[in-house]
Amino acid sequence: MMAGQAVPVLWAGRANFTVLVTQFGLGHALLALCEAWRADARRPDRLHVLALAPQAPSAAELAQAHAGSPVAPLTPLTPLASTLLAAWPPSAPGLHVLALEGGCVRLTLGVGDAQALLPRLRLQADALLITDEAPELGSAGAEAPYFKALARLAAPGCTAVVCHSSPEVHEGLRAAGFEVAPVAAGQPEPAVVTARFKPRVPLRGPAPLNVATREAVVVGAGLAGASAARALAQAGLRVTVFDTAEAPAAGASGNPAGLFHAIVNGEDGPYARLYRAAALRAAQVYAEALATGAVAGSVHGLLRLASVGQDKATMRQMLNRLGLPGAVAESMSALEASARAGVPVATAAWLHPRGGWLAPGDWVRWQLEQPGVDFRGALPVRRLHPAEGGRWQLRGDNERLLATSALVVLANAESAATLAPPAPQPWPLQRVRGQVSWWATDAPSPLALPLAGDGYALPLPGRMLCGATQQRAHEPGHSDAAAREADHRFNLERYARLTGLPTPPLAECEGRVGWRLVSDDRLPVVGALPLAAPGLPSSRLTQARAWPRHPGLFVLTALGARGLTLAPLLGELVAAQALGLPWPLEQDLADAVDPARWAVRAVRALGHARG
Repeated sequence: MMAGQAVPVLWAGRANFTVLVTQFGLGHALLALCEAWRADARRPDRLHVLALAPQAPSAAELAQAHAGSPVAPLTPLTPLASTLLAAWPPSAPGLHVLALEGGCVRLTLGVGDAQALLPRLRLQADALLITDEAPELGSAGAEAPYFKALARLAAPGCTAVVCHSSPEVHEGLRAAGFEVAPVAAGQPEPAVVTARFKPRVPLRGPAPLNVATREAVVVGAGLAGASAARALAQAGLRVTVFDTAEAPAAGASGNPAGLFHAIVNGEDGPYARLYRAAALRAAQVYAEALATGAVAGSVHGLLRLASVGQDKATMRQMLNRLGLPGAVAESMSALEASARAGVPVATAAWLHPRGGWLAPGDWVRWQLEQPGVDFRGALPVRRLHPAEGGRWQLRGDNERLLATSALVVLANAESAATLAPPAPQPWPLQRVRGQVSWWATDAPSPLALPLAGDGYALPLPGRMLCGATQQRAHEPGHSDAAAREADHRFNLERYARLTGLPTPPLAECEGRVGWRLVSDDRLPVVGALPLAAPGLPSSRLTQARAWPRHPGLFVLTALGARGLTLAPLLGELVAAQALGLPWPLEQDLADAVDPARWAVRAVRALGHARG
């Protein structure tokens, strides 16, 4: 593989450079790229690699592949290989993001069949490394659609380096819009083909949302805002975060602790796939934060009770059918779950080995203190309107100009909908009041790890936390900001059913109230804001990805009760969409959380009614 030799010639002097590798294999191409990046004084500031793997190798296979040679099998792993191995994700279908080299090299690993996965990817590759291991090469009739699928992901001027040479490969490249240097008469076919992407006609597909800027503004300093600021700052932008409150995490993000974990269901639809991808990424991000000592939490597992009618055998069958490894979830009988929990568990349960808990306020504050992020509290943003040059003005009280920016992310819960320009279809959102309860404990709890089901129980250092209530807008007490005795009683009753442990007197309970924003389909609202008047016929607006957008204006809100699980990955999605970087989610999952999805449903319903 000549990756380490071919790509540095292309990336010199670039701020960001994206490479699509068609076969991850055992990671040799990736490590060669990393080594070349390390050694090159003219390297890009950030290298993004998206690599495909029909089935990702295990950590053991990677370790064996990079541990040495038959002559010296005990040769230690190189530092790069060790870093890759330490960050290696479970081999679950979908996309997995790994940050290497202090975040300056990012690997997005796409696990699954390439023919199925390629149409669902969003990136603008500056280079394609097409290895001879790709099963599509050499298959009769497969090259043309394969190269067209790759061309859809190529930026103008992209260079393809193909480690396979045949007339069919050459013709497939040319048909997809690549210029291949002709082979002189009488000369053998080269082992490696280099081709330049110069399509003769514009490619069909979603238009890039790229914002050419080195600074951004985020409105809102909770989990959503901190996650967006983190992702944008790591991409090299200077980020200013405004919030109405004087200090960060003043809303529901200020709870003492919360849980994060994946979801398993038999349909494995967008909801389950989104939460699985988000939970695995959250575990990686939070583990890095916990290692600093600045954030309290744990990534050492969580138990969640199974649904009614599920047992270990049916749960195991589900995991096998979905191809989910034990590192994502394990099925446990009630007896096994009880042994793991340290308390009697009444039903079968899911063990999420990479789930856990986190103090959200710690994490929010830590992110907002990172280099490149400037937090400004007690500065409410009252109005947002377009300015010259495709920029946005943010104004506060008395029309005070707070900032002007080409890139703005609204992460301020329900206020995002009122601050944003009119939407083509109102977002059906509502605030849900939640109260958590906790009490001091002198001795360690017998509960060995967080337990969730009907409510949750979370042992913390020196106290026990449980919750949470849910009161919607039409229910009594929805507006009460103070903790209520009735809600403590409700939380304690669920805690007792869940754990079988004694409860404290009500007088010993403390609590906190917060409001979470939820949508009618229980999915967050994330992405570029759609135009209310798109200027296109309805027939072209039946997919969220086709809807025209306000330039440089994004939203990240309605994370509901699972903000800790969702926030890191969705912050990275917003940054990738805004800056033209590889998306960390497949297109269909991004469509599922898109703020245009209700407008799309309205268009489809109208078309169905007319039909």
